[in-house]
Amino acid sequence: MKRKMEDKDMEIVWQSPANPPERKDYIFRNGRRHVRPYYFEFIAHVKNRWAGKTIVDLFTDEFKGRNRDYYISAVKCGRIQVDGQLVPVSFIVKPSQKISHFLHRHEPPVMTWDVKILQTEPDVVTICKPASVPVHPCGQYRKNTVVGILQAEHGLAPLFPIHRLDRLVSGLLILARSAAQADIFRQQIEGGMVHKQYIARVIGEFPEEEQVVDANINHNAREGRSSAEVGDSCGDAPTKGKTACTKFTRISTNGIQSIVLCEPVTGRTHQIRVHLQHAGHPIANDILYLSKDVIDRSAGGMGADRAAANSDHSPASGFSENKSTEHEDSSEDFSIDPMCTNCPSLAPKGYDYHEEALWLHCFRYSGPGWVYECPHPDWASLS
Repeated sequence: MKRKMEDKDMEIVWQSPANPPERKDYIFRNGRRHVRPYYFEFIAHVKNRWAGKTIVDLFTDEFKGRNRDYYISAVKCGRIQVDGQLVPVSFIVKPSQKISHFLHRHEPPVMTWDVKILQTEPDVVTICKPASVPVHPCGQYRKNTVVGILQAEHGLAPLFPIHRLDRLVSGLLILARSAAQADIFRQQIEGGMVHKQYIARVIGEFPEEEQVVDANINHNAREGRSSAEVGDSCGDAPTKGKTACTKFTRISTNGIQSIVLCEPVTGRTHQIRVHLQHAGHPIANDILYLSKDVIDRSAGGMGADRAAANSDHSPASGFSENKSTEHEDSSEDFSIDPMCTNCPSLAPKGYDYHEEALWLHCFRYSGPGWVYECPHPDWASLS
């Protein structure tokens, strides 16, 4: 199916279903993997609190990443539609109506490190995930993900990640090649039959004896960070967050930093990072959990995660992704869209390049009758 947007400046042709990621979708510049900008449609249904607003006021009030003049133009040329129809800028939206926003999508870049395949089996693929690459589509990332890159460069699809690693964490990632195999792994994980091992480089001289941190994890999705909380049996106030437990064992130390074996018993967001901070030995390059001073100093920039979270079409906004197609290649790396608020830059507006791989690495998962491993990174040696 093809549709043409009514744009005086250019004619855009797009089609459905969405094209899968391909090798040609990527541009490599200055040590970073970029995605050629592509046209994409975001869809949402009108929430009750949106009802009664004009279509322009709705977008201006709710999605502040673009200015009012942009939204007026987008409505007039048909890039914003209601129930698949062009509407005037004065159109009043009603509950449950379908709103679509067709735009030129720019994904944040990731580092150019390869997604290295460790093992390929009939039902399982294991890879060594590089830091900076998210596992699966989320926020502003779709093609710049482990799943997208494996499909584009190795033709591996569909894939079902059976666990996740934070975007800045590296190491072993297990992907099932069928939903049935993924269910087997998930049942083993939920049944407590899977043992997970990570390695971290932390601040200070970590104690020689095993340390067990048993502290609830309270995740704040809006801030993109978690905190640890220990319950008070004598207190009246209930503890917040989810129960979490991690075992830590020192591998080596030079008195200034230590290499620590991390064995999470549960799997909460940022669990190892928060529990190491709680133990007084945060990961040595983890600006999010090193100290309040570091967090305050870094708040001015916007890394890829913050850019994704602040996207005007983030999952929290109620918008979902629908259809996309690549624009035809030109003599340049990509074609400029005159209405796009990110062009001519490859990265989305607000992206901060000052990021580095977190010194946290998953190196082994084991379960009933199976073990998968990943080599240690270079930073895991203090010599």
